[in-house]
Amino acid sequence: MSAREPGRGAVPAVLAAGSADGQNRGVNRPHLRRVVAGGLCAVLLAAGCSSPAEPAADPQPDPQPTPSAAAPSSAAVALDPLPVPERAAAVGTRRLTVTRGSRELPVTLWYPANGSGGTSADAVPAPGRFPVVVFSHGLGAAPADYRQLLVRWARAGFVIAAPTFPSSAGAQGPAGLMDVLKQPADVSAVLTEVLALDGRAGDLLAGHLHTDRVAAAGHSAGGVTTVGLFTTGRDDRLRAGVVLAGSALGVGTAFAGAAAPQLFVHGERDDVVSYASGRAAYEAVPWPKAMLSLPEGDHGASMSDPDSPGFRVVSQTVLDFLYWTLYGDPAARQRLSAGGERGKVGVLDAQL
Repeated sequence: MSAREPGRGAVPAVLAAGSADGQNRGVNRPHLRRVVAGGLCAVLLAAGCSSPAEPAADPQPDPQPTPSAAAPSSAAVALDPLPVPERAAAVGTRRLTVTRGSRELPVTLWYPANGSGGTSADAVPAPGRFPVVVFSHGLGAAPADYRQLLVRWARAGFVIAAPTFPSSAGAQGPAGLMDVLKQPADVSAVLTEVLALDGRAGDLLAGHLHTDRVAAAGHSAGGVTTVGLFTTGRDDRLRAGVVLAGSALGVGTAFAGAAAPQLFVHGERDDVVSYASGRAAYEAVPWPKAMLSLPEGDHGASMSDPDSPGFRVVSQTVLDFLYWTLYGDPAARQRLSAGGERGKVGVLDAQL
């Protein structure tokens, strides 16, 4: 990927960086596809019995953040611009565990670190504060399956917090199905604990988090979880959402609260979560929004496999979106607003 594409203008140098290192270049794609296809189809079939605007019934309701009572506003709140990183950072990793009632949520964090390459555990963070992105994995998957994508985001100047959900990480049956509907509340609990690190004396990340610049992202069932964070489980701390191959089934499209721009990414050949269902959720968003459609894209390769033709396009488009919504970068918004073809593997529709 070059630092300039026709019709798009210059992009930050950090966007042109390659993968974080030479290890673990691809995920176990056949395994990931098998567990996602087997489990998520069950989720969508069950959730599809409900009205698209209503959450699916949960026989064991969990407390969730109270949705904002006010009707959703239509204009995103402008942020004071932050300097966009000019080069890719090294990446530090750490783990913590968050509990919500009886639910244990191991969390992997990736963050910008001192240096210029590679990843290392508990590395010294790079100077400054960084926006936070909480990422939700798909059914039968785990944060490690998205390592290449998430490390790339961290190298570009974001702290990534990725929980492993208690049932959906390994389940394809009813337990995994029900877990998806509990996950928006899990994400909110994780976010509370992660943001608290910024003010915790002596913590590795103390003083390094922009606690008011936060987004949620997720793939597949994690995309459903992400939509839920702006509907039935609205978390008002979130400024933006990124939905990768997800839909609104089970969580509805009653978007609430302050405007939070949304980016949808979906393969038109997705045979697990239909492109039509993702498009319907996108159309229902009342806020600034964009959708990257991948005409030859399937359910997950473009989001997890660096060797996929769409991987760099997806990663760059998401980074443009995060630079605009969390860094307040007007150049990133301009690149998104231009819409049109993306590297001949995607088409971006933008309503910003």
